[in-house]
Amino acid sequence: MHRTTSPATAFAVAAAGIGFFSLMDVAMKDLSIALGAYNAVIWRNMAGAIFAGALFLFARQGWPDRSALRLHAWRSLIVAIMAISFFWAIARLPLAEAIGLSFIAPVIALFLAAILLGEKIGREAIIASVAGLAGVAVILFGKFSGHYSREALWGVAAVLFSAVVFAYNLILARQQAQIAGPIEIAFFQNLLTASILALAAPWLLEPLPMAKLPILSGAALLAILSLLLLSWAYARAEAQVLIPVEYTGFIWAAIFGWLFFTEPVTVWTIAGTALIVAGSLVAARVKPQPINQVEMAST
Repeated sequence: MHRTTSPATAFAVAAAGIGFFSLMDVAMKDLSIALGAYNAVIWRNMAGAIFAGALFLFARQGWPDRSALRLHAWRSLIVAIMAISFFWAIARLPLAEAIGLSFIAPVIALFLAAILLGEKIGREAIIASVAGLAGVAVILFGKFSGHYSREALWGVAAVLFSAVVFAYNLILARQQAQIAGPIEIAFFQNLLTASILALAAPWLLEPLPMAKLPILSGAALLAILSLLLLSWAYARAEAQVLIPVEYTGFIWAAIFGWLFFTEPVTVWTIAGTALIVAGSLVAARVKPQPINQVEMAST
């Protein structure tokens, strides 16, 4: 069945998955502004655990063994740190800027793969790094060449920190994908991330306003739907066909940021993102290819 699926169909399905994830970012930006990043992330993961848990039970998934649970737990800790820093950042930055800066993560992952997995750093990785760093510099120059707030400076720092953490998350994702399917990953990722964040609940957790319940539920469902669509596409087309679709996330972020938050997209942001994307596309020629960022974040 997989062989009869055309690359164009898989590409379109993956693009839809990234569109749903970008719409989830809109919901999380709203929740992060209203509730703070910690509460937005923990409540979303609680809702996601319920929805993904229902899928897990319906699909009659087997319980993972102890080694798989350890990997799920460790990656959930990394995801918790990554998510809070990223959603804290998008509460203070335009969506398109934050997404553009976050595209540096696959380039960083190449060097982490060399350190942690013993992979060789080739010419493509060096070119990708130079282009990626140049793109970040262009976005930062445009951001801070005029008037800017202290919060914007911290927002940039937070999204870049999140990108570094996400790069390590890519390494873990490679290991996790070898031992678990998407439904299992979605369920345990949400459940364990919420459980880890709950350790700080006595000090940080605030009641969820009932008015925010619909948008919270929507964010959780959009994240799960994005994961399932991307998993479907990646099972039916080669990574080299689908990796470029990741960067449609910038287009979605620009559209949704303008539509929901009246955020302008500057020439500097477009130029810098183009450099980062070009570098990441060069990096995609390295074998093994990095796992799609949006696919992993959506878990």
